[in-house]
Amino acid sequence: MLPKSELFARLAAGATVVTPNRRLAQALLREFDAFQIGRNLAVWEAPDILPFGAFAGRLYEEAYYAGRGELKTLLTPGQEEQIWRQVIAASGLLVLDGAAARCREAWNLSHAWRIRLVAGNDDARAFQDWAAQYLKRTAGEVDAARLPDLLLEGSNLETPKAIVAYAFDILPPQTREFLDACRARGAQVDECRPEAKPSRAVRAAYRSAKEELDAAAAWARGRLEANPAARIGVVVPDLEERRREVARVFSRVMRPGFNLPGAGQAAMPFNLSIGIPLLQYPVVALALLVLEFSQGNLSFEQVSRLVRSPFLRGAEKEAAARAQLDLRLRRKLGATVSLPKLIANAEPAPILRGLLEKIYLLKNEKSQAPSAWARHVSVLLDAAGFPGERAPDSAEFQARAKWHEALGELGKLDRVAGSLSPREFLLALRRLCADTLFQPESAADTPVQVLGILESAGAGFDHLWVSGLTDEAWPLKARPNPFLPVAAQKAAGIPEAGAEGSLALDRRITEGWLGAADEVVFSFFNHAADRELAPSPLILSVEEKNLEIPAFSTFRDLVFSKRNIRTLEDSVGPAVTATQIKGGTRVLSDQSACPFRAFARWRLQAEPLQAPADGLDAAKRGTLVHALMKNLWGFLKDSSALQANFDSFIEKAADLAVKELELEGRFAELERARLARLARDWLEVERQRPAFEVVSIEKSQAFNVAGIEFSGRIDRMDRLSTGGHALIDYKTNRNPSPKSWEPPRPDDPQLPLYAVAAKEEIAAVAFAKVRPGELRFMGFSQEKNAMPKVNPAKNWKSLLNDWKSEAEALGGAFAAGAARVDPKRELATCRYCAMHALCRVYEKVNVLAETPEEGEE
Repeated sequence: MLPKSELFARLAAGATVVTPNRRLAQALLREFDAFQIGRNLAVWEAPDILPFGAFAGRLYEEAYYAGRGELKTLLTPGQEEQIWRQVIAASGLLVLDGAAARCREAWNLSHAWRIRLVAGNDDARAFQDWAAQYLKRTAGEVDAARLPDLLLEGSNLETPKAIVAYAFDILPPQTREFLDACRARGAQVDECRPEAKPSRAVRAAYRSAKEELDAAAAWARGRLEANPAARIGVVVPDLEERRREVARVFSRVMRPGFNLPGAGQAAMPFNLSIGIPLLQYPVVALALLVLEFSQGNLSFEQVSRLVRSPFLRGAEKEAAARAQLDLRLRRKLGATVSLPKLIANAEPAPILRGLLEKIYLLKNEKSQAPSAWARHVSVLLDAAGFPGERAPDSAEFQARAKWHEALGELGKLDRVAGSLSPREFLLALRRLCADTLFQPESAADTPVQVLGILESAGAGFDHLWVSGLTDEAWPLKARPNPFLPVAAQKAAGIPEAGAEGSLALDRRITEGWLGAADEVVFSFFNHAADRELAPSPLILSVEEKNLEIPAFSTFRDLVFSKRNIRTLEDSVGPAVTATQIKGGTRVLSDQSACPFRAFARWRLQAEPLQAPADGLDAAKRGTLVHALMKNLWGFLKDSSALQANFDSFIEKAADLAVKELELEGRFAELERARLARLARDWLEVERQRPAFEVVSIEKSQAFNVAGIEFSGRIDRMDRLSTGGHALIDYKTNRNPSPKSWEPPRPDDPQLPLYAVAAKEEIAAVAFAKVRPGELRFMGFSQEKNAMPKVNPAKNWKSLLNDWKSEAEALGGAFAAGAARVDPKRELATCRYCAMHALCRVYEKVNVLAETPEEGEE
């Protein structure tokens, strides 16, 4: 075993060092550079440090270009997986992506650990058959799994003079045989491991995973501020699943206010070892959107992202126009949008429209080879002005470079795939980008490294924190590959194949952590959901202590510490000076729900962005029913018409309602039939009423409240045979109730306002619930039996006076500029409000879900 102290001297002398993974190679490179700087050198030859797979690949290239022997062609990883997909598809299996990846993994394991493929369970037998077909299809080629064995044949291998295997906790048989063969051919082969440090180790407990992560981030910042040259590691076992959360927490702790508009793009002092799928980077996601749009429809959400993207030509010049276009499209387009339809509506942004027209002209519906598709992609994106004129930041630049690499990999599928249809091409490219984990390169001297378990093995630090070491998470559970017999995996010595091997490996990793830094913290959390957790048995021997975690100010703390704050009276805005206000009775409804909502919506004209929904949303269905009833009673006129055959009127009314909403095709036929059924059922309810005459339908009317004129529209007014008139408001929602008229602050003051402002004598006010299976009237009347299910008020005049007083109070408050944040039912009122960003109600209460909706227990 070569001592670590001699390793750098060997590297300086030209030795080759192979590591288990790329991250260890990078870490060792940084250590070597520090070693050379310590020798007062200004220039030195780059050391030869690389992962074992890359080492074998380099030896293959050297042998191939030197013409040593008849070497088979090396398959790329993408080509390997494509062949596995073809083999599995030929067997009739429909789910290919996950199966192909697991088969490739099983194939690599079987060669690395010298596992002979034998029949076992159904999965193992299927893999045995697939492997036989894979061998036939790759008869003249070689993959990464078989490459070390190929290099050992004949005169293919010419090894370096000195090789060091560094930080291999376990050497698979294939790797050991390869190194032994190198030794037999004259190379000096040694093994080396990181030197264990005498560490101070403690164990810390936290209430939750979130609290534990916050503490780890604050600890890392504290150690970094105490010593800016320190190397700090934080291990998060489930880093792949929690990557977004980890990045957010460390960013917030390390640099408060990092995500504010106008904040600088300086590199963070931490680096995450695990990347995200390439397609999740915005610049790549936009490229894929353009390609998909050139071949078919997109959802409105996708089209909105495309219109507002900074990665298309003219994005900065037309920024305002494209933002306005997005707002306009939300009102005009449906949930699914075609490219021609977007072109037809893109007049306000002429540069964008020109780009879309070019994309449309380049549409290709023919099958072609993957390399031809890759060239087509480049032409199409160039026509779209991709990636825009703005200067990319480092992450965007690297993501674009990786995107071009992905296109190159796609083109290499020519050797193993025939022509691809447009749909097959898009699926292949999207799958390639989804399978490509990408992490932009950070500065080599990034002091804080956030790592997964495997990436942390063999790494050395000054300070190390290992989180998440609960009894459920550590040691890891066995994870045998499903396509290889478990007994064969255990016999081969694969640690993850069984509980015993996994425990032994995790115990060695734990011991490695203990010697990896001067200060080591093992942490766990006590509670997860409804479960109580304990520390892992592998860290029970470590002393538990309460760590002193430095407290750092949050961005809010920093803002308030400046004390450069003016306190303004925000509960009253300027009084209304106009005599007319848009919004009608909805103004008073909003004023009742929350004064600030009414002020923001009707004084500041703040409106939420709406996204089109599939089919008809609740609002459009309600509009259809209102149109149906308007047309129906326009034909019927009064209750006497209900005694005759009214089927023809129903059909006409339903047809007119569908046309008013511009519904087309089969969908229009279905809605027409639905409305006709609903109308027949509703007229049976109307038949139960005493005689009446419809005197107005959808009548517009102005109301003066507190000196302001509001406009409104009454769904329907009937003249009753018992005297007076009835106001009727159609409702299609699930729970309309006359309780919504009750003061103080009625939820729905519309009908009460109509009742007190009407010139006619009003004798009844009612909701007409037009909902299948729940058809009925509900409300109040002056006398009994005025309408079915409508109850007589105890004191009709008193009720009208109360409604009038409440309307005056709401109108007066609005006119005076009342704008306090005062939701009627606290956060239950806020649940579906869109003004949160303006009122900031959640600065008072953090969790919306804590407040039940009305009617919930």
